[in-house]
Amino acid sequence: MITLLTLPLNQTWNLETFFPGGSDSPAFATHLKELQESIAAFQEQVRRTASPQSVEDTSALAQLIELLQHNVMHIHEADSFVGCLQADNQKDKKAPVLSGQVKSLYAEHLSSLTHFDQILTGVPDQVWAALLQQEPLQAIAFSLDERRALAKEKLPPEQEALINDLAVDGYHGWSDLYNSTVGQFSMAVEVDGKQVELSAGQAFNKLHTENREERLDLFDKWEQAWTDKEEYCAEALNHLAGFRLQVYKARGWKSIHKEPLAINRMEEKTLNVMWDVIDRNKGLFVEYLNRKAKLLGVDKLAWVDVDAPLGDSSKKISYDDGASLIIEQFKQFSPKLAAFSEEAFEKRWIEAEDRPGKRPGGFCTSFPLAGETRIFMTYGGTLNNVSTLAHELGHGYHQHVMTDMPALAQEYAMNVAETASTFAEMIVADAVVKSASTDDERIVLLEDKIQRAIAFFMNIHARFIFETNFYAERSQGLVSVERLNELMVDAQKLAYKDALSSYHPHFWAAKLHFYATDVPFYNFPYTFGYMFSAGIYARAVQEGASFEDKYISLLRDTGSMNVEELAQKHLGVDLTQPDFWQSAVDMAAQDVKQFMELTESKVRV
Repeated sequence: MITLLTLPLNQTWNLETFFPGGSDSPAFATHLKELQESIAAFQEQVRRTASPQSVEDTSALAQLIELLQHNVMHIHEADSFVGCLQADNQKDKKAPVLSGQVKSLYAEHLSSLTHFDQILTGVPDQVWAALLQQEPLQAIAFSLDERRALAKEKLPPEQEALINDLAVDGYHGWSDLYNSTVGQFSMAVEVDGKQVELSAGQAFNKLHTENREERLDLFDKWEQAWTDKEEYCAEALNHLAGFRLQVYKARGWKSIHKEPLAINRMEEKTLNVMWDVIDRNKGLFVEYLNRKAKLLGVDKLAWVDVDAPLGDSSKKISYDDGASLIIEQFKQFSPKLAAFSEEAFEKRWIEAEDRPGKRPGGFCTSFPLAGETRIFMTYGGTLNNVSTLAHELGHGYHQHVMTDMPALAQEYAMNVAETASTFAEMIVADAVVKSASTDDERIVLLEDKIQRAIAFFMNIHARFIFETNFYAERSQGLVSVERLNELMVDAQKLAYKDALSSYHPHFWAAKLHFYATDVPFYNFPYTFGYMFSAGIYARAVQEGASFEDKYISLLRDTGSMNVEELAQKHLGVDLTQPDFWQSAVDMAAQDVKQFMELTESKVRV
């Protein structure tokens, strides 16, 4: 293990370096006040700026773009801070108020952008093309051109501004209701003979216990706990989706996938080819699920068995050991990635403590003004927790290598963001499997690695199918709780090829991704990232240490081109064709084939 870290590591993050005082921070209050003034200044400047009709007449627009990037950075800093406060302590009553203030400022910012977009669309095409060749705009040409093209497909500025204003208490308000509901989530379990109330994040970690009877009992309680919250969740999901659908209808957008594809800078053909290839290859992964069922002594896996540990994978890995393991493996690929991770651990950029009151899940968020990131998770000592930690560090490193770039050039999409994080996971998982000293140990580690493929190929696919079908029904009216449960189970059966004995009806309530308003369809980008990173990892293994700088170049380009161009430039592949996706599936299939060979003699008769 690496010994460069100062052990033991602190498992709570430090937010004081940004705005001392938490939700009572005077510095943050000042930040919001100055941000409000800067947004107002941008709005005034937008009103006074006309669309340039010649290349020589662009100084006012250049100044406007400079102020825009200033505001983007400051909004991001504020949003990251309140997001951390809310995740860290869901009983902090002031944090949601601050979040509301940030959302209001962001709405004002978006409203001003509708008029800014009108300036862009008013520039003649020839002037626009010439303008983007000039510095400093050349570095953000892709982002500006993207804004201009999308603006032509939206409503007039006044209507778009009204939508953004109404979204604060409408669209985003329903998301806030869900977050408040989750904040009140509590599940009673018995620990060492005592009744203990667990938060959603703690309860979810408990579902992965090795004891199957305990696992099934906990899952029943988990489902019941979400049943108690189902009406609130259904209300939030229905109205959030209704708002989104009405906006799309007004804009004349017929496909529910149009916005998420545009956000992810991805062609619909690429998305369809990716899912088609995955679906055609699911047979082998169903065989894996059936084999795991036999190893657990059951005819078919229940939903809660899919991620269940085999053998010693249930043993605890201390936070310090997990951190050392991650850095040790990162160093084999990239000393720069390892150095960044060491800094994150040492400087307390990570909130990992297992305690009540935290929101579920994990995330990485950046503070662009400070040039730092913060990672949030609840570390329970499982191998899956180590993977999550590596995953979030991958996110952080992605942002780290782009810190010196203009604000608009740093705005990369979720699917390529998931590429960097999943790639970091692969480095750790593959190295750990290869280092196994016995077949039994290798089986356990392979199984943990395969679980991620199952998640991306089946679990995420179920989410995509559910959400697509839900929006189709929601366009006809409100969808009941009972129907939401049916849609969820139907999607899971389809995605898992009906390989399970039971499913998770309330998954739509338990998964916060369905309630995200910043990125609709918070699902398929994960699978894209997993598959894309598999291709990158194969290239890294092939080229060795020389690939590190190429990898950094790829990451720095993620905010400046669509994914098809990115893949062609850095990997030389065509994402609209099945070949690349098949090669990515084949990598995961190799793990399954090895697992099947190693477990052949262990199947219970």
